Amino acid sequence: MNAPSPRRSGGRAARRASRAAPLTQDIRPIRPGMEGGQYKPLTERDMQRIHETALDALEQIGLADAPQSGIDIMTAAGAILGEDGRLRFPRALVEDMLAKACKDISLRGRDPQYDLQLSGNRVHFGTAGAAVHMVDIDGKEYRDSTLQDLHDAARIAEQLENIHFLQRPMVARDVTDNRELDYNTIYACCAGTKKHIGVNFTEPDYVADGLELLHMIAGGEDAWRARPFVSNTNCFVVPPMKFATESCEVMEACIRGGMPVLLLSAGMAGATAPSTVAGAIVQATAECLAGIVYVNALAPGHPAIFGTWPFGLDLRSGAMTVGSGEQALLSAGCAQMHKFYGLPGGAAAGASDSKLPDMQAGWEQMCSNVMAGLSGLNMVYEAAGMHASLLGFCHESLILGDDLIGQALRCVRGIEVDEETLALEQIREVCLGGPGHYLGTDATLSRMQKDHVYPTFGDRTSPKEWSEVGKPDLIETARKRKEEILATTASARFDPELDQAIRARFNIHLPQ
Repeated sequence: MNAPSPRRSGGRAARRASRAAPLTQDIRPIRPGMEGGQYKPLTERDMQRIHETALDALEQIGLADAPQSGIDIMTAAGAILGEDGRLRFPRALVEDMLAKACKDISLRGRDPQYDLQLSGNRVHFGTAGAAVHMVDIDGKEYRDSTLQDLHDAARIAEQLENIHFLQRPMVARDVTDNRELDYNTIYACCAGTKKHIGVNFTEPDYVADGLELLHMIAGGEDAWRARPFVSNTNCFVVPPMKFATESCEVMEACIRGGMPVLLLSAGMAGATAPSTVAGAIVQATAECLAGIVYVNALAPGHPAIFGTWPFGLDLRSGAMTVGSGEQALLSAGCAQMHKFYGLPGGAAAGASDSKLPDMQAGWEQMCSNVMAGLSGLNMVYEAAGMHASLLGFCHESLILGDDLIGQALRCVRGIEVDEETLALEQIREVCLGGPGHYLGTDATLSRMQKDHVYPTFGDRTSPKEWSEVGKPDLIETARKRKEEILATTASARFDPELDQAIRARFNIHLPQ
């Protein structure tokens, strides 16, 4: 009698446990900083023409309303102040400052595992925006966003693998003093996540408080300057072609404080920017080039993200169209211009005009996220959770967006072609005396984690299985996951002694 064949060590339960365990970095199918760049809506000639037109705009039209400090900084570098009060930028000046600009930026997290390397076509997805409402999925209503909502968004983002950074996605409307709003925003975000954070400041005088708080969190000014884990989101221009005076002064203070900056130009095509996709990209490029001159005249090589953020507009109604195909093209074209200059850049994608996380939101969010990722956009802002043309934020949508971005990143990864993936020997083994299928083969099992992205919430069951488990609803599933996350202690929570010191110095509105 033949001896029984030995059973596979561990059996099915062990294999299931292995698949359920967190993947190590070397076998994860997707990860932060994957290389995009496959999609190129602009030709080399197109990019050259956009560049030349942007230089013409800077040289002939220039920008108005720079603060006196900015005028002094930029004219000392070679900008020309006209009698009309506009600063104009000779081509040679722009080229000189581009040569000095930082081409490889490291955005730090409080935990080094969350550090982001911005260069080339490396792609990162995260939140952003200034929503003033929260989406209540139960009542299908909108309410004012609060500081607690912001803190909860940070805590949720901390747990989502495909949300690589947290730029403040909403305004805490329950904090009415702007100075307190600025430092409470920093506190709420930092107490929720150790990923890189982006914030803004209402007025230049408020930057000092923010830096003092960041020094306390970091463990001193030297520690902060060595690893600045918060950057300044700075709307330094008011399109078309005007500097935002106070924001420029904020930017100067942040640069002196060692904080990376996002140079954000957010024109609306057809309103504050030309209605054509190419024209909107030209203006955003020109405005951000002016920002590059400004930053590098003040502090050569300071980390500054080229933040071309033109938005679409429905010319029938004047409504924003952040979920449109035109928006996707705007962001992808901007990503190409970032590569044209060799500068780390960011743009908006993944936001929706829909009021709820429904089918419209799904197609809008996926369209622009995939195109932004494929174009190699370094920082994809507003990639999850944003609704109602940037007016509303939804925690459940943030959670579902993690799944959506996972699929987008799989598209970014693309198709590897080598001897192993071409699989000739596997085909031979299966077809010549083998089982005639690839289910359960060593090759299939060995690559099932490396090659495939499995959604956390996306439902792939059959209708029968779906019915047997109670016909789960996607939004309800996300709501339950939100409650699970918020029921646990935040891993980014401050040490009690530090928290007490912060609260003794600042009027923190979040409860202990």
